[in-house]
Amino acid sequence: MEPLIIAGKAYTSRLLVGTGKYRDFDETRCAIEASGTQIVTVAIRRTNIGQNADEPNLLDAVPPSKYTLLPNTAGCYSAEDAVRTLRLARELLDGHSLVKLEVLGDPHTLYPNVIETMAAAKTLVKEDFDVMVYTSDDPIIARQLEEIGCCAIMPLASLIGSGMGILNPWNLQIIIDNAKVPVIVDAGVGTASDAAIAMELGCDGVLMNTAIAAAQDPVLMASAMRKAVEAGREAFLAGRMPKKLYSAAASSPASGIIASMKGKAA
Repeated sequence: MEPLIIAGKAYTSRLLVGTGKYRDFDETRCAIEASGTQIVTVAIRRTNIGQNADEPNLLDAVPPSKYTLLPNTAGCYSAEDAVRTLRLARELLDGHSLVKLEVLGDPHTLYPNVIETMAAAKTLVKEDFDVMVYTSDDPIIARQLEEIGCCAIMPLASLIGSGMGILNPWNLQIIIDNAKVPVIVDAGVGTASDAAIAMELGCDGVLMNTAIAAAQDPVLMASAMRKAVEAGREAFLAGRMPKKLYSAAASSPASGIIASMKGKAA
């Protein structure tokens, strides 16, 4: 299959995963390996990637030589905090420019504050960051973020960590049909079927964390998600059969068979 292109770089995997909520860095490493991902997102405000010298470093389990790290602004509630966090990430990661922007509206739903998100996106694009942006499933907001210069649009399927799956496939379809940059479902995926549905709709990829990390067996779930994303993408490319309301058709044609058998019997 054709690769996923983000900010000019090609990736064979269309599954992006996070690094939070695992028991330890060893479980993180095993799950990420099982997922087959090439892009791993890291919450700069919550994870040590070198800013705390005396603590375990995530980069020992998820080395930048093996994965594309995607610093994110989880926990930020203003454009100013988000921009500051990603500037720090660029400094810690030796000029790294690919980032995931998310500016939240409140701590209870973690729903995105699209006004602050757009303000931060404008600043970051001007500062030559490659911005992948978490947003609502509003097609107009998605279009405006693309016009600002974001390199990927990441609408939610449902609330972060909810596992509710895709609640509004119609809005997602509008975003997909009109976007000229990759559309990656972010937040709300709960199990493999959710990931497959997102890919069958035509999404370019899926990003998830809790669906894997909170599973009873995170490593096995990571493997399931890998297969689901691949299967969903293949189904989208294959083109599903049309739905036929109140109309059945046999899988094998039956016309002429009985008549020909009668003829032989005679």
